Amino acid sequence: MAPTLCSSSTCTPTTPSSLFSSFTLRRRLPLVGAFCMLSLGFSNLYTPSYSSALKTGCVLSLLRSKLGIRSHSTVRMEANSTTVPSIVVYVTVPNKEAGKKLAESIVTEKLAACVNRVPGIESVYQWEGKIQTDSEELLIIKTRQSLLDALTEHVKANHEYDVPEVISLPITGGNLKYLEWIKESTRE
Repeated sequence: MAPTLCSSSTCTPTTPSSLFSSFTLRRRLPLVGAFCMLSLGFSNLYTPSYSSALKTGCVLSLLRSKLGIRSHSTVRMEANSTTVPSIVVYVTVPNKEAGKKLAESIVTEKLAACVNRVPGIESVYQWEGKIQTDSEELLIIKTRQSLLDALTEHVKANHEYDVPEVISLPITGGNLKYLEWIKESTRE
């Protein structure tokens, strides 16, 4: 598949040597990475002059061909009725046992579809006027946005910290089947 050169309204096949020399590719790779972030994850940040290239998929086709990425079924959260607005929630716990117990209770109560446990993190924070450093485990929780309040209350009731971390980030898109699974695996 030949790479594609895109303008604001058209895509034209080019030869790889005319578009990318080794030197040019190395110099422009950070720009390509930044553009990937803008087009794939931060769509509200790009300017209208790029919007037609993004809508036609020319830029993504070029990036996929140069980087060897195959197309997968993805969806933007606001554009699909088979999914629900979803979030990723971070919660830290003091140790492996606390992480296992809390993760299992969250999934059992259908407050989340999945909880990843990431051991071995080190947290540095200020508490009661002193800098503290503690080993912790991070829980990465995937759930519905509508369950955030119930999840927060569950964590507060089942956590040994006085002020447990519960912070959420929106899921703006992803694998359609996975996003549908989050909906199917959580309570309404």
